[in-house]
Amino acid sequence: MNNIPLPLMSFLNYMETIKGKSKNTVKEYYYDLRTFFRYLKVQRGLVPKIADFEKIRIDDIDIEFIKSVTLNDLYGFISYVSFVRNNSNSAKARKVSTLRSFFKFLHVKMKMIDENPTDELETPKISSRHPVHLTLMEARELLDAVQGEFRDRDYCILTLFLNCGLRLSELVSINISNIRGDTLTVIGKGNKERTVYLNEACLKAVEDYLRVRPRDGVKDRDALFLSKRKQRISNKTIQYIVKKYVEKAGLDTGKYSAHKLRHTAATLMYKHGDVDIRALQQILGHSSISTTQIYTHVDDKRLRDAMKKNPLSNDKKDPHE
Repeated sequence: MNNIPLPLMSFLNYMETIKGKSKNTVKEYYYDLRTFFRYLKVQRGLVPKIADFEKIRIDDIDIEFIKSVTLNDLYGFISYVSFVRNNSNSAKARKVSTLRSFFKFLHVKMKMIDENPTDELETPKISSRHPVHLTLMEARELLDAVQGEFRDRDYCILTLFLNCGLRLSELVSINISNIRGDTLTVIGKGNKERTVYLNEACLKAVEDYLRVRPRDGVKDRDALFLSKRKQRISNKTIQYIVKKYVEKAGLDTGKYSAHKLRHTAATLMYKHGDVDIRALQQILGHSSISTTQIYTHVDDKRLRDAMKKNPLSNDKKDPHE
């Protein structure tokens, strides 16, 4: 994140140091606002029409430019990311949230702008969709597809995803010292620490991988997962690994990703493991139970069975008797 204008830098620092947002979340704020300012520079003719959008600099954005932003500009931007960049409603909602936080910070905290143009900005409605996930059989097929030089590492990665429901950033940041017995300590969203309990499959996968994990020339000695260059594995490499084995297993690479493996773990726990929704919330590290509740909608059979278990369900007495 180079050449960041001062108002934006102040906001990003505030969100990370004062509000406690994770580095990944702060990066998303930056990317959203960078796209917004690039859009405005194009709309106002401040860059050539043939300019490469992804290379437009924003280091010249000052407070006077920010003061000129109107509600119309904001809606124009949401329309742009919707129709030109094909953003989903959830992606648009996140951008609206970023813009609101940014302008509120400048207006309320810094007193740098007299009016907040986002006061009347509405959030796009997000349709409640069932989470995309692998079936139990597909999850097993994915694990069976693992092979090659880094088999033990890759198998361990997929096993932790599918059993623990970790976020991508959580898995990448695992240190060997975070594992003690059958417990794993992870740092989730908002730098919140939580404990994940490892089942037998996870413990075996970790044990097998540690047996072959490189020891000499390792740049980050405590990092659990290492790349070919013997440094902490990156988000991008993990995403590539998941995509490779999804394809090998004959599954849809456009449908399943690392995040969908998190959905899979949660769904399988709820559907087959009879896991209580509150326990699932803690396992996944959700701050709100409403986020976890998307997994309660994936299995109509459980709802049907629950109704049948009502003690009054077999009372068939004729009301006219």
